[in-house]
Amino acid sequence: MEEKILKKTALAVMAAAILSCILVPAFPYLLQAADALAVAMEDEQTKEEKKMLQMSGVELLEYNNKKAKGEREKDPLLEGGLRLKLPLGVTAKDLEVKQDYLTQTVTVSIPYAGERYPYDYPMLGRSNNLESITFSIQSKYGVLEIKTDQVYEMNTSYNEDYFYLQFLTPHEVYDKVIVMDAGHGGEDFGIVRQGISEKDIDLDIVLKLKEIFEKADDTSVGVYYTRTADTSLDEAARKGLVEKTNADLFISVHNSSTQSGRISSIHGTQVMYNESAEGSKELAQLCLNELTSALSSSDKGIRAADETATVYGCSIPALQIEVGFMTNQAELANLCTQEYQKKAAQGIYRTLLQALGTES
Repeated sequence: MEEKILKKTALAVMAAAILSCILVPAFPYLLQAADALAVAMEDEQTKEEKKMLQMSGVELLEYNNKKAKGEREKDPLLEGGLRLKLPLGVTAKDLEVKQDYLTQTVTVSIPYAGERYPYDYPMLGRSNNLESITFSIQSKYGVLEIKTDQVYEMNTSYNEDYFYLQFLTPHEVYDKVIVMDAGHGGEDFGIVRQGISEKDIDLDIVLKLKEIFEKADDTSVGVYYTRTADTSLDEAARKGLVEKTNADLFISVHNSSTQSGRISSIHGTQVMYNESAEGSKELAQLCLNELTSALSSSDKGIRAADETATVYGCSIPALQIEVGFMTNQAELANLCTQEYQKKAAQGIYRTLLQALGTES
């Protein structure tokens, strides 16, 4: 037994000696080969990084998705939106998410996310509904700005490692969708009489309507507003919101003036409709009936909108409401009161409930 062990030991020693005779002279060459391999790997990594740095945000997302094919099977939430990896020490509650429906932009502010955040914390998920993704540093925050191809409602969720943004169309959230437009705004004052601007009255009425919707128990109707402040926007942006939400109705609130622009006895409420959409004319008459009843105003009738009207050419039922004449002294005084504005808002609200078949 001992003889066998001695023989095996001798053979192992001889093999080691032969191997050392072969490797020792080749050792410098092996080191060179290892160094060359390390340099090649570093060069390849540098090339890959340069390539990534030249990508747009959406391209980088698609690149990340290709590199992490198996993640989709492990994480089903990736199919419906985006997954953001949380930096070390940051929780999902530290993030700030804001949304601008008019520009279809979602902004996610991530504290202490440095310039390399998009590369060190790869974002994964759905890219087919995104127009652009940009990342910038603002104060102590890294800010992701995500622009979508249409309006989406954001459903957010999170765990210890990830923050999820799920994209839902308005009709996936609501049974019916309305776009409300306060006429004019910003540098566009509309009619101005006695220092009073139409844009302000239009907005006040829409904001009171917004309050009514927000207090209502029925949450089956989604309402999107072209503006909720004194901001400028063109008609393309107003109609764009209608298209991007796939709205069922579009209502634009305005006020009237006589052709001469002088103070006169002419007063009352008028409603214009887009004759290119079925049901608009009937909706206009319904709205006029509700408003004249609510405001005790004179019936100035309904008429088809011409090319100067905001609602002209819309593909869905759309109304441009001319609540009153700012060139009538008594009506101008009424239009400036909160009580009258609230009555106008209630009349529009009742119209919408009847039109959408949600009136109880």
